[in-house]
Amino acid sequence: MSDKTVVLAFSGGLDTSFCIPWLKERGYAVHTVFADSGGVSAAERAEIEARAHELGAASHVTVDIGEAIWRSFVCPLVQGGEWYQGQYPLLVSDRYLIVDASVARARELGTRAIAHGCTGMGNDQVRFDLTVKALGDYQIIAPIREIQKQVGEVRAYERAYLEERGYKVSDKAKSYTINENVLGVTLSGGEIDRWDVPGPGARRWCAPKAEWPAEALEVTIGFKHGEAVSLDGQAMAGIEILKALNAKFAPYGVGRGFYTGDTTIGLKGRIVYEAPGLTALHVAHRALEETVLSKLQNRFKPELARKWVELVYEGFFHDPLKTDVEAFIASSQGRVDGEVTLRTEGARVDAVKIVSPFILTNKNATYAQSADWGVAEAEGFIKLYGMSSSLWAEVGQRHAG
Repeated sequence: MSDKTVVLAFSGGLDTSFCIPWLKERGYAVHTVFADSGGVSAAERAEIEARAHELGAASHVTVDIGEAIWRSFVCPLVQGGEWYQGQYPLLVSDRYLIVDASVARARELGTRAIAHGCTGMGNDQVRFDLTVKALGDYQIIAPIREIQKQVGEVRAYERAYLEERGYKVSDKAKSYTINENVLGVTLSGGEIDRWDVPGPGARRWCAPKAEWPAEALEVTIGFKHGEAVSLDGQAMAGIEILKALNAKFAPYGVGRGFYTGDTTIGLKGRIVYEAPGLTALHVAHRALEETVLSKLQNRFKPELARKWVELVYEGFFHDPLKTDVEAFIASSQGRVDGEVTLRTEGARVDAVKIVSPFILTNKNATYAQSADWGVAEAEGFIKLYGMSSSLWAEVGQRHAG
């Protein structure tokens, strides 16, 4: 295989579309890989393949990563129960599986050159590069990172570059950077980057309020060891449950938000995101988990879960600490079994019913209703429990003035 053969992680968007002719003009035979997590339709997959060939790809393959993304990302994210900076559900974490697919294709072709469409301004370059380095000794080519110092406004340059060569650029791609997969959608660029009100075009899945259905939606999700295994009583593969939840909750506007966060490289980044299915799973799992874990587990577990989220956000998907944290999270899920019924009338989703054999209830005591202990026991507990604070106040009063 020629050393001018390169595998390009390809989505069909503006950035990766630009990469094909740019690489070809530098003598590369470009073999594109689209990693399909299940977030696009068959027609959209066909359009992505057609786009790759239109731009001059030497070959194109589509790789199914749905099950892989469920196992390696969705399960630990939902079971951990934390989002990045308490807001963002890491919707572009398919990047790690995209690299896996690209490296596998490079091995098939016998090349050690991997290309991606990340800029030098964002987080994805870190995720791509660190994952490639974790998987072997490969040459990394990042065309947009190469040009950004010379061209100023990168996206305008990319559009002009493609249009000058006779390739069409969609109107939406002219306005926004859009990332879409089974986890959800992120949009940036345009007025979003200017911290202005997102326009009507900054929307993909989640319906606006005027279009929400009149009737409330209720669904029941079944969990086994913290993993979603059924929907409305029907056993389903996890990735299929996520797809179904996306379809059910998006018409109600569930899971749409605006997020400003601290990027890995230190810039502030603002996006619009839509994650209806992940939001539903998150609410259901947390409601079930809070009823079956001990108080100390519920207090401590979020600390490690936040570390897992930080590692994944910042590109350390293959760091051993991530594996260590996942072992703790998995250990905590042994009794997270049961069914949770969710309800939404639009935007907000609530866990309205929980059924589990492991709910930590006392048949002789109910909070704020009844108890099988008396006044003396309650007063003794309060006295000992608050001893330190009470002594601090007492000593202060003695020495006041």
